[in-house]
Amino acid sequence: MATTHKQPNYIGVFWWLLVLTILEVGVIFLPMARFLIAILLVGMALTKASLVAMYYMHLKFERTTLGLIAVTPLLLCVLLVFALLPDHSATPHLTGAGPTTTTAPSSH
Repeated sequence: MATTHKQPNYIGVFWWLLVLTILEVGVIFLPMARFLIAILLVGMALTKASLVAMYYMHLKFERTTLGLIAVTPLLLCVLLVFALLPDHSATPHLTGAGPTTTTAPSSH
């Protein structure tokens, strides 16, 4: 038996998404460390994704099991990022190492 729920305020959610998008663009130009900017951008992106999933995909009104199914890929993605993070910094990156010197063969 289907239960009815209150219709979400789609326009209100749209305005929140717009504000978060404008804040994301503004954060890029702040004089802060890149790591902090990245954390802020990821946090705002997750907030926007949650708003879209909860209201436009109607997960707010679904059972908890369906919500857990939707959150599982996010948890796997975070696990994968942290598992691969040591590999990123394990080898030195040699960009701009400078020109290599070569000698021309002498002709006799």
